[in-house]
Amino acid sequence: MDILFIITIFLIGFLGSFISGMVGVGGSIIKYPMLLFIPPLLGFAAFTAHEVSGISAVQVFFATIAGVWAYRGTGYLHRKLILYMGSSILIGSFIGAFASNFFPESSVNIVYAILATIAVVMMFLPKKPVSEKPAEQISFHRGLASALSFIVGIASGIVGAAGSFLLVPIMLTVLKLPTRVTIATSLAVTFISSIGSTIGKVATDQVLYGPAIVMIIASVIASPIGAKLGQKMNTRILQWILALIILGTSIQIWFALLRS
Repeated sequence: MDILFIITIFLIGFLGSFISGMVGVGGSIIKYPMLLFIPPLLGFAAFTAHEVSGISAVQVFFATIAGVWAYRGTGYLHRKLILYMGSSILIGSFIGAFASNFFPESSVNIVYAILATIAVVMMFLPKKPVSEKPAEQISFHRGLASALSFIVGIASGIVGAAGSFLLVPIMLTVLKLPTRVTIATSLAVTFISSIGSTIGKVATDQVLYGPAIVMIIASVIASPIGAKLGQKMNTRILQWILALIILGTSIQIWFALLRS
């Protein structure tokens, strides 16, 4: 690989993983459109949507491990919720990842754009303030959490774990969890989702291993830094950062789809 190409992929991975650790998403919400649009702007060959989803799946697997590790011992990881949502999202991500191999390129991008639009609407819905408290003191609807995570898992499998960013608005708006518990727990559930997505993408030969390795290195460095910063930031600021990121990427993808 050309050195400038390696630097470009590394910076995309670093920025996406830093924000992923900070706001509790897998990072593909940012890296998916960046991998699609930035390399061709710099004169490199463009990745296909399947290649981007494959790289994203592998990268998210390592980024979320690093992010969850940074939250160990904080009391924000809700173990029961991780068990219920994680088992459902793992099954869904297997199904989505294998099915994505039969999707045309445009359909993968459309799935991503729809997910981003739904997430934008959910993030901007009015929410009642929820007091921050230890995760194990928080109750949740088990059936609803499992059903929603299964659906998110299918979408995550199709677009390479990028769909897992829907977990944050779902936890905040539907399950009504505190922001810090949402950020930490969603990272853990996204990690479980990425297991299914990664196995499905590798099995169907949708992964470019060179760029994926560069992204993994960037993720392992940047994700814990973002997670540590996120633990110190105001929770409303974190919500707004995530909402604006999702809004921007949603607009970008829809514009590209309509233009083509």
